[in-house]
Amino acid sequence: MPLIKVQTSVSAVQKAEVEAMLLSLSGKLAKHLGKPESYVMTAFEQGIDMTFAGTTDPVCYVEIKSVGTMKPDQTEAMSQDFCQQINQTLGVPTNRIYIEFADAKGAMWGWNGTTFG
Repeated sequence: MPLIKVQTSVSAVQKAEVEAMLLSLSGKLAKHLGKPESYVMTAFEQGIDMTFAGTTDPVCYVEIKSVGTMKPDQTEAMSQDFCQQINQTLGVPTNRIYIEFADAKGAMWGWNGTTFG
C-alpha cells in the first residue's frame, strides 16, 4: 500500500544505481511507516522536462502515498532521509526536491481485486 514515486529531470542514470536507490527507498519507507515491505511499491521516471524556481537545473518531485495517517514527525523524518538519499544518488540539491505526502483511505486504495477498506 505505501508508494514512493520519484520523478526527475536528471537523465542517463545507470540502471544499477536506480535499482539500488529504489530498493533502499523501499526498505526505508516500510521502516518509517511501520508497514511490511511486501506491500511497498517504488517507481522512478527520469529525463522529464521540469522547471523549479524559474530554471531547468536538476530537480526532483517525489510522491509518497500510504493508507492511514502519516504524522508530522514521520513526514519530517522521511523528508530528511529521502532528500539525502536522492541527493547522493542523483546529485539533485535537496533544496530542489519537493515531496508530496498523501494519506489515502483504505477504500480508495485497490489491490488484488479488492481494497484496503
